[in-house]
Amino acid sequence: MVFANIGYLFLLLLLIPYIIWYVMRRKNHEATLQISDARVYAHTPKSYKNYLLHVPFALRIIALILIILVLARPQTTNSWQNSEIEGIDIMLAIDVSTTMLAEDLKPNRLEAAKEVASEFINGRPNDNIGITLFAGESFTQCPLTVDHAVLLNLMKDVKCGVIEDGTAVGMGIANAVTRLKDSKAKSKVIILLTDGVNNRGDISPLTAAEIAKSFGIRVYTIGVGTNGTAPYPYPVGGTVQYVNLPVEIDEKTLTQIAGITEGNYFRATSNSKLKEVYEEIDKLEKTKLNVKQYSKRQEEYQWFALAAFLCILLEVLLRNTVLKKIP
Repeated sequence: MVFANIGYLFLLLLLIPYIIWYVMRRKNHEATLQISDARVYAHTPKSYKNYLLHVPFALRIIALILIILVLARPQTTNSWQNSEIEGIDIMLAIDVSTTMLAEDLKPNRLEAAKEVASEFINGRPNDNIGITLFAGESFTQCPLTVDHAVLLNLMKDVKCGVIEDGTAVGMGIANAVTRLKDSKAKSKVIILLTDGVNNRGDISPLTAAEIAKSFGIRVYTIGVGTNGTAPYPYPVGGTVQYVNLPVEIDEKTLTQIAGITEGNYFRATSNSKLKEVYEEIDKLEKTKLNVKQYSKRQEEYQWFALAAFLCILLEVLLRNTVLKKIP
């Protein structure tokens, strides 16, 4: 907690002479009834009022302290904060065509890709990272952000069937480029993961690669899938039948995309290989980013004001009831 008007806290020093005055006044105060000898009252039991004698003064001191704290305006510590961190800008372009449900990676290609990508995101807390999904067309699942908690939640929602089926690799690259082209980062990267051959979209993969190159964006391509055939769950009636589908990855085009943009092409034939690919990409250079964080500042004086009012009210009640003085 911080105080907006911290100078008012110096008023607390004025309470010291007030307390000293109260103690001296009590010491020098003369009794209103004078008697010759007080020994006769030595064993007289004390009333509970004797123990409450200084309570009104204590309540007044507490109330004054609380009032001064209210004047100082206590607030939560949330505020704007500028910081400079190390990081790069990365867009993850993930294929969500139905062939990503093949189970040559466990539990399937898409879930394996999501799991390894999430680990990759957790390992790069200072990077701006976003997600682009593509199948027959492409859209942005999450724009560039350093809020990785939000990013990881959106990663969990990635699934097949959300857009028209197909494999539009060029559209996936183009969509990611639109998110990176205005970035001021020294290093801008697209990590594209697919398991098929480009067969849809208005932009060819190589044309999209040339566009990426013109904006200084490197594309790292990943072909995911085993060699030969892969088991694919095919719904038949109310059951699921597995059929072996041939694994067709256009490695030539993916290699060309990486070459044009000065990136690299990787082949991931298993979960462990896919993890190794992301670990290799994790060795990318870093650059400085300015990050502005904001949290809302909130006034917290209300509870202090309420407590001060209750203290004053209790003091008045005590002075006019059980501790009332008779002149």
